[in-house]
Amino acid sequence: MALRCHDFGTVFRLARQWGGISFLKIADACDIKPERVGKLARGEGSITTYEKIRQIADALRIPGHLVGLGPRPWESAPPQAAARETASIASLELSSLAPDPDLLDRLTKTVRGPARVDRAILDWLDRLLAEHRRAEDDIGSRPLVGIMRQQLSTVVGLHGTAGSELATRVIRLASEHAQFLAWMAQDQGDSSAALAWYDRSHEWALEAADPHMAATTLSMKAHLAWSAGDARRCVRLAQAARWASPGISLGVQGMAAQMEARGHALNGEADAAHRLLDEAQGLIARAAERPEDEPPWMYFYGENWFTLQRGMAEMHLCRWDAAVDLLRPGVDALPAPYRRDRSWYSACLAHALAAAGQADAAVHTALDCSADASAVGRPHAWNELHTTAALLLRRGAPQARTLVDALRGYG
Repeated sequence: MALRCHDFGTVFRLARQWGGISFLKIADACDIKPERVGKLARGEGSITTYEKIRQIADALRIPGHLVGLGPRPWESAPPQAAARETASIASLELSSLAPDPDLLDRLTKTVRGPARVDRAILDWLDRLLAEHRRAEDDIGSRPLVGIMRQQLSTVVGLHGTAGSELATRVIRLASEHAQFLAWMAQDQGDSSAALAWYDRSHEWALEAADPHMAATTLSMKAHLAWSAGDARRCVRLAQAARWASPGISLGVQGMAAQMEARGHALNGEADAAHRLLDEAQGLIARAAERPEDEPPWMYFYGENWFTLQRGMAEMHLCRWDAAVDLLRPGVDALPAPYRRDRSWYSACLAHALAAAGQADAAVHTALDCSADASAVGRPHAWNELHTTAALLLRRGAPQARTLVDALRGYG
C-alpha cells in the first residue's frame, strides 16, 4: 500500500526497521539529503516527481510495477545475477534453526502484512532465542548483538497483529529478548546499555505478569552492581529479586540467593556468604527435580556452577587456596562449548593460583585460556589475565614475563 501511494517515508522507515539500513545510507543511495529522509520518515512531505520516484525505485531495487513505472532495466537480469548484484546484507544459513517452509511463509506474511501471529510462530521464536543463548556460550556476544536487535524488532512488530490471547505472550518474548541483549551488553563491558536493557526487560516482564523474568532482571542488575564493586547494592537488588516477585520458581530464587551471597563475599562477610550459598544450592537442587517448572534461561545452573560460585566467593574473601580447590574442578567440568565461561573462570583460577604463590601453575592456566579470553572473553576474562600478570610482576615472579609477552601477542 505504501508503494502504491508513493508513501516513501513509510518505505524508508521499514527499510531501516527490517533491513537495518540507516537513513544516511538511504539518503546516499537515493541522492536525497539525510534531513529530508528523516522528515519523510516522520510523515513530513512527500515525493511526487517522476525522476525522483524512478531514482528511489532503482536505488532500493523496487520493481517498477509497484510504484507505477515500467519494468526497470535491472529487473531483466538473470535471477542469480540480480541477487548477487542487489544483496547488501550478509546472511548466515543455520539449517537447524530454520522453520519449515509453511511456517516461514506465515512468519513473512505476519511481518509484512495484516495476517495475525499464531502460536507456531511464537513457538519457533522461543526455540530460536534458546538456540542463540547457547550459541553465545560458544562464540561470545559480539557476533549476536545485531542479530538479536533485529529479532527483538521483529517480535515487537508482531504485537500489533496478535490477538488478545497471544499479545501477552509476545510481550513476554520481547522481555526475554531484552534481557538477553542486556546480558550481552554487560558481557562487553557496556554497563549503561545493559542497565537500560534490563530496565526495559523488567518493565515488559511486569506488563506480561512474568514474575520469573521480573526477578531475573533484578538479579542481573545485582550482578552489574557486583561487577562494579558495589557490594551493598548487589545485596539489596538480590534481596529485591526475591521479595518483589512472589511466585518465582525455585531456580530463580536460587539465582537471587547466590547473587546476594556474592555481595556479602565482596563485602568480606564470610558467614552470610556461605549461608546464602548453601541456601541457593539447596534451591537449585530442588529445582533440578522439576526442570519443567523453570524458565528456559535457567539451563546452565547446576551443581558444578555452584562449585564455581563458591570458588569466586573464596576469592573475594582472599582465601586463595580454598578458591583454587573449588575453581580447578569447576573449570575442568565445564562443557567444551562453554568457551566464554571457561575463559572467565580459568582466568579467575589463574589469579587465585598467582595469589596463592603458585606462579608456574598460574602462568600455565593463563596461557591455556588466553586464546579464548582474547576471542570471546573480552573485556572480563581478558582483564583478569592482565590482573594476574600484574600480580606476578609485583611479586617478582620470573614467569610473569612469559605471560606478559603472550598477552601482548594477542594485541
